[in-house]
Amino acid sequence: MPETVSTPASGAAPNAHKQAALEFQAVNKSFRTGERTIEALNAVTLSLAKGVITGLVGPDGAGKTTLMRLAAGLLLPDSGMVRVFGLDTATRMNAIHASIGYMPQRFGLYEDLSVQENLNLYADLHGVGAAERGERFEQLTRMSGLAPFAARLAGRLSGGMKQKLGLACTLISRPRLLLLDEPTVGVDPVSRRELWRIIDYLVAELKTTVVLSTAYLDEAERCADVVVLDEGCVLAHDTPDAFQSEMVGRCYHIDCPGMTKRDIQTHLSGRKGVVDAVIEGERVRLVVDRAVEPEITSLLPNRADARLAPAVPRFEDGFIALLKKRRPQTLRAAHQTIHQVIDERSPESDGEVIRVDGVDRWFGNFHAVKKLTFTVKQGEVFGLLGANGAGKTTTFRMLCGLLPASGGNLRVAGVDLRRAAAKARARIGYMSQKFSLYTHLSVRQNLEFFSSAYGLRNASRAKRIAWALEQFELAPVAHAASGDLPLGYKQRLAMACALMHEPRILFLDEPTSGVDPLARREFWNRTNQLAAQDVTVLVTTHFMEEAEYCDRLVIMVAGHILASGRPSDIKNLVRDDTMPEPTMQQAFIHLVESSELEDKQ
Repeated sequence: MPETVSTPASGAAPNAHKQAALEFQAVNKSFRTGERTIEALNAVTLSLAKGVITGLVGPDGAGKTTLMRLAAGLLLPDSGMVRVFGLDTATRMNAIHASIGYMPQRFGLYEDLSVQENLNLYADLHGVGAAERGERFEQLTRMSGLAPFAARLAGRLSGGMKQKLGLACTLISRPRLLLLDEPTVGVDPVSRRELWRIIDYLVAELKTTVVLSTAYLDEAERCADVVVLDEGCVLAHDTPDAFQSEMVGRCYHIDCPGMTKRDIQTHLSGRKGVVDAVIEGERVRLVVDRAVEPEITSLLPNRADARLAPAVPRFEDGFIALLKKRRPQTLRAAHQTIHQVIDERSPESDGEVIRVDGVDRWFGNFHAVKKLTFTVKQGEVFGLLGANGAGKTTTFRMLCGLLPASGGNLRVAGVDLRRAAAKARARIGYMSQKFSLYTHLSVRQNLEFFSSAYGLRNASRAKRIAWALEQFELAPVAHAASGDLPLGYKQRLAMACALMHEPRILFLDEPTSGVDPLARREFWNRTNQLAAQDVTVLVTTHFMEEAEYCDRLVIMVAGHILASGRPSDIKNLVRDDTMPEPTMQQAFIHLVESSELEDKQ
């Protein structure tokens, strides 16, 4: 078992003076999966205040969804008690049902029904009378921005609009307690901000109590209280400020003109005394284990030009430090051999491995990708950013040879995709936005299948499977069904399968969507190693801080390129007196909203 650590607070709520909306008393819940028993919650005691937003955060498999389902009355505890506004969910669920709104990770929209028909259906399910519907529908569609799309089929909405429709359907009954299980997963920053505007309005104006789980730690920082879970246990329950105050004197920025940001991060990750090292803007954010300024020479030996400066603590620093103390083996140094060193250079004379020239893609009358043009060089990490529905995944599928272009030219690894798509596919690996492995097969069986599909046989196949099990730490779950794995393990397996044939180009389509911060760090450690070994990486992401890992990127809007360049070039486009040091998220939102405003004029 991981070490038990002291925390900023126990399960007692920091706002305990307020009447509790949700209480857990010594709650235990376990599940049987095959021959294994999983302790989803272990003696959880919590008291969550009324009228505020409480955030739930923790690694994959921490118990966040189980806690939500117990609070919603969809599960009953094995032992202990769950109360909603003082009523026991085991005996009084009928009485409290109307008080609860629950939006799970995969909300059940009916995609063949229109926006309005979905609202009508959920109003029927919640027993909302005809006299009340007009006002509620008008308010919900106005808040969510869905009013102009009332007649559109739900299946034709963007990811962000689907999430807003799911939230609107959940709110039809006007619940006093709103349970949101990762409502912003896979949602672009603009849509994410709009969802938060709705949530903030509910709390401020309607006094709704919100319990929200999230993989975005900047969202947790917006909550009044935060509960940190790990392996079914409550590690801490306190305000974001309390977590930050624990990190005073332990946070720094470090840069070195003679080294890239990626090289600095790779060098620092896993070093003694280093809790965390992540790229932040043009520097690396460093968190150390003690409130004592480290010696720059011990961090980057023989680098006289290295510079260290204090950084303001944030909630994420405290979260990572808490988990690292509990499980010190996590986030170890990135030193594995992820890929064989590639000696063969690109067939293109200038090292250009991808060329996209005036590419169009139509779906019937819908122009999804419009005259797209860009190039990618060997060994680059190249980012495709954009709002939901911007055309990123369509572009990826065309580059992988899975979807033909309607017009223009595509060359990948020196191959014209119109003439030899199969030859190009042999040189690339693809990790899709949704977990696309065979969920009923075990981890080992998936590795065996994909290695065979890529043409590996006999000793070479056995060698690569052994490599994948070791380097991605999958050996302990080798015989588990892949569909039963936590999301972080699924991500490891998907990346291992994409690399079985040692591709020279790796396509990663929102690979960290919904993955916890620890797994995201692990993923980027591996991705950085691939780039260092001359593998070209194309990635889409809605985590704007991950865009800082890219050498270059493009931002797409409505199928065309809005902006392109290095991350610093993108931020310079919006830098002014009101935004002297813009983050990538601020730059993205500003550029996308400015483009939408121009289109309306």
